[in-house]
Amino acid sequence: MPQPDATVFVVDDDESVREALASLVRSAGMGVATYASAQDFLAGGGPRAEGPSCLVLDVQLPGLSGLDLQRRMAEANLEIPIIFITGHGDVPTSVRAMKAGAVEFLTKPFGDADLLTAIQEAIRRDRTTRREHAGLSELRGRYQALTPREREVMGRVVSGLLNKQVAAQLGTSEITVKVHRGQVMKKMQARSLADLVRMSERLGLYTKV
Repeated sequence: MPQPDATVFVVDDDESVREALASLVRSAGMGVATYASAQDFLAGGGPRAEGPSCLVLDVQLPGLSGLDLQRRMAEANLEIPIIFITGHGDVPTSVRAMKAGAVEFLTKPFGDADLLTAIQEAIRRDRTTRREHAGLSELRGRYQALTPREREVMGRVVSGLLNKQVAAQLGTSEITVKVHRGQVMKKMQARSLADLVRMSERLGLYTKV
């Protein structure tokens, strides 16, 4: 299925392999960017695609190996699904790569269909991750829109305190707490207390007072 908004990054030191993979990716309706080494990839700023993307990465590379690049990306929080390809596959290396989050580990020569299937899965994962990040960013925006007092009320409410208990802790009236609580529910777009608690957990807020 063509995915014109998707980009596949290819890192392989063999020019003929890069060209063949680039042609295959384009034939599937996706954009492609190729690099001869891990250093070139990092020098280019790493993955900066606007839409979903993935990385097809050779294990054996001059300088930084594919596994080294995978580790560097993890350290730099560059989240992009990786498909490893290699002409010298071995079980320990593949296990290490998969444990570190690789989508697939293909040994050359592999079929075009196998690689495209792996790429489709990687793109699917990246779409999901991007949606989750976008949702969390929106949720953080809602939380930032709360006043300091509304955040205090929210923190106590999601911890399980009743309105009168929150009022006692904050030194205000129960009716005032109800008003703040209503504003919190409205601004956070929470349909229920359980919904608000889940939002709090996603935001990593403390639920103990």
